[in-house]
Amino acid sequence: MSNHALAERHRLAQLLVDAGPEAPTLCAGWTTRDLAAHLVVREHRADAAPGIRVGALAGWTKRVQDGYAQRPYEELVRLFRAGPPVLSLFALPGADEVANTVEYFVHAEDVARAGEEWTAQPVPPGRAEALWRRLPMIARFEAGRRSPVRLVLTRPDGQSLTVGPAGAPTVRITGEPGELVLFAYGRGARTVLTVDGAADAVEALRHALPLP
Repeated sequence: MSNHALAERHRLAQLLVDAGPEAPTLCAGWTTRDLAAHLVVREHRADAAPGIRVGALAGWTKRVQDGYAQRPYEELVRLFRAGPPVLSLFALPGADEVANTVEYFVHAEDVARAGEEWTAQPVPPGRAEALWRRLPMIARFEAGRRSPVRLVLTRPDGQSLTVGPAGAPTVRITGEPGELVLFAYGRGARTVLTVDGAADAVEALRHALPLP
């Protein structure tokens, strides 16, 4: 059984330790302390986790997360590194791998790429394939809904997937699976990607989604 989520959990935890509690992240308005609190609330507070996605519940989630953010930073990182509690949905067999591989990869890069000087680190081949398998759904529900153009997301080996409005001008985005995942989640300004398309189509896309 693969353990990509576990590997990304430990990578993210170490990045949080190395960065310290007040470092910037690519999550708008969040420091590393805020991100650590978010990660713990998501796994430890089933009553507050829905507000991460459901706007009507976001106020309660923010209050709970702000409370956790007052805890010692080292405690937050320790709780996150230790994994979900036994009664968490994320503790069900296979749930961590399915729900958290992409989540922790993206948040690890939110920390690693937040500074002005950053480099894209190689992703292990097996993990890159896991990210690619999850990309169609991510791209459809994240980038595809926001893009005014047809997006062709392409790996260096030529494999591709297409999302976005049918009949619209096409823009091809080429890069490694991890870079494409980050683009789909709105982190495109801090990615290593090649963008090809008509100038007006690329400009329209740039107004909707960050590009390198």
